[in-house]
Amino acid sequence: MTEAVSTQRKKIHPHKFTLWVGIGSIIMMFAGLTSAYIVKGSMAGFTTMQMPKLFYYSTAVMLISSLTMQWALKSFKERGMQQYRRLLTLTMVLGFTFIAMQIIGFSQLWESGTRLKGSTGAGQFLYVIFGLHAVHVLGGVIALIVMFIKAFSARIRNYNSVPVEVMSTYWHFVDLLWVYLFVFFLFKL
Repeated sequence: MTEAVSTQRKKIHPHKFTLWVGIGSIIMMFAGLTSAYIVKGSMAGFTTMQMPKLFYYSTAVMLISSLTMQWALKSFKERGMQQYRRLLTLTMVLGFTFIAMQIIGFSQLWESGTRLKGSTGAGQFLYVIFGLHAVHVLGGVIALIVMFIKAFSARIRNYNSVPVEVMSTYWHFVDLLWVYLFVFFLFKL
């Protein structure tokens, strides 16, 4: 009996396993894109550009949202539901703020003359790579909205921490991915 319990405890939850497979796929996609940038950047005629200053601030927003998500998870596990709801709401607002800052930053790039057409510059990579990251953050914000609705629903009282753990892991991942991309382009632009 104890061996069966011990074996069961070593298994990873299917949702967590699926998340890690997805994260692995996303890492490979962004590794390929940043590798392509390095190769393309070494070619003659490749033009660089300056990253919008707003992306520095959006990095801070993303880091703060990672903290609020971690505190939300901690509050959930301690059954501090009021605190969990507040922190989850704050994380969601910070996620929307990050996306809004990205849109404004991309508008600044566009106004500076950086376009998607052509194949001779860093701007195209920046649009594609940062845009794909924003789509992944948007997916996380949608998941946060679902969790928000469940957290404030009077009918749903489920204290299973797996969904919150999965959301927290994903949110930390998109945060770390942003930091990687930001630092990568900071030194490569």
